[in-house]
Amino acid sequence: MNNFFKRTLSAIVYAGLVLSSILLEPACFGGHPLLFGVLMMILSALAVREFHALLDSDIKITTYAMIASVLLFCTLYFLFYGDIVWRTLLLAYVAVLLMAMIVHLFRAEVNPIASWGNLCAGQLMVALPFALMNGVMMYNKWLMLAVFILLWVNDSGAYIVGSLTAKRKNGNHKMFPRVSPAKSWEGLIGGFVFDLVAGYVFFRIGWMGDMSLVNSLFFALAAGGFGTLGDLMESLFKRSLGVKDSGKFMPGHGGVLDRFDSLLLAVPVVYFFFVYLPTIL
Repeated sequence: MNNFFKRTLSAIVYAGLVLSSILLEPACFGGHPLLFGVLMMILSALAVREFHALLDSDIKITTYAMIASVLLFCTLYFLFYGDIVWRTLLLAYVAVLLMAMIVHLFRAEVNPIASWGNLCAGQLMVALPFALMNGVMMYNKWLMLAVFILLWVNDSGAYIVGSLTAKRKNGNHKMFPRVSPAKSWEGLIGGFVFDLVAGYVFFRIGWMGDMSLVNSLFFALAAGGFGTLGDLMESLFKRSLGVKDSGKFMPGHGGVLDRFDSLLLAVPVVYFFFVYLPTIL
């Protein structure tokens, strides 16, 4: 099977799992989107594993980090849905992080500070964004679906426009050639245009809840813009380590981090500025 068919098949499976986990009626599971929660919890643990594999963390620290990511995800899952079990899970999460740090007392670690930093960075950069998806999903599953589609649309728009403008005599204007040589300013604008069209469509079909048209378009731009920054952030991370892909979990696409890098910044921004802040202001 050539690379094109591998990429296509992987993309279909990936999109199918994500879409079905969101669209499945939550009432089937007592009001909680269980399928979405389980899928994202597993992917969160795998993404954290890839993060630590890239940093050459040993198996013990990686295991602690994966367990912590699952506990963080479950903590926010039950917190957002009003189940007091989240308090116990939060204590367990903190306990696991402390254990992962204390274990260095019993090891001849050359640089424990770097290991502690990697542990915390993985939780903040990878595990937390995955866990915050629960908040977006609880608020409005259509908004969560819109985030995924906006990121996919942005990628497509950036690729199409970037590829077309690259054929010009002088080519296109590179954004951050040091980080990602393929990304261009023309592609960024193309992605934004595609996002604006998608945002308008989502507003018209009612996916944006009580957002106005202006806020819906701003939401689309924010999701696409911070999704691009998340992609660049992961590219910088990989380039600094001298690797091309974060893993081989998805044939033709790399690892989980490669596929979900856009969500690492987009989800926190969407949650805090479009879900959390409007409910307290």
